[in-house]
Amino acid sequence: MNRHFVRALNPAFAVALALAASAPARALPPELERSLPNLPAPVRARIEANGQRWDGWNQAQRHDFAQRAAQWNQLGAAERGARRERYLAWQALSPEERTQTQAAAARFAALPAEQQQALRAQFDALDRSERRGWLLGPALGADYPALQPLLAQLPAQQHAAMLAALRGLTAPQRKDLAVLVQRTPPQDRERLRAGLLATPAAQRGAWLHDALAR
Repeated sequence: MNRHFVRALNPAFAVALALAASAPARALPPELERSLPNLPAPVRARIEANGQRWDGWNQAQRHDFAQRAAQWNQLGAAERGARRERYLAWQALSPEERTQTQAAAARFAALPAEQQQALRAQFDALDRSERRGWLLGPALGADYPALQPLLAQLPAQQHAAMLAALRGLTAPQRKDLAVLVQRTPPQDRERLRAGLLATPAAQRGAWLHDALAR
């Protein structure tokens, strides 16, 4: 499945903020600078960092970025959304997972074309939910089919906390959690999620053991 994962997580080019190549060197355009105080802090920090990065580029770098931005704008909305999702998934991976994925990508690229096509066909034949599950990384991607009921209909505000909790579990603990998920009726899964998130990380192993014993 790691080979399947390579294709799912091919990091796409991401454009956070496109500035015209002919614009004067400044951190931000006036309209955007006036809007900054009203933006969420993480978004504001990212925009300011992009502006500073732009100021550090030479004319050739700005021209190259503008060309890539123009190519991005020519993509359809669905393709831009898919590329953003893959890029954000890549950013969420640990350094170790990125190294694993890059090594797997290199191995995949070295395969004969027929093998590459066969692996792509196998991956494309997977359920869409399972394909997207591989965006979570090599470890969680492998466990995703069993954990998917826990993640289904997860409130947006719990998404980051849940992924952090899952990544903090050991592989055997995730398998125990998967068993617990399968035992839990759909109407009780919200309570299961709440219990997992409310338990301190150091105590989650014991919490899983007790929950399975009940």
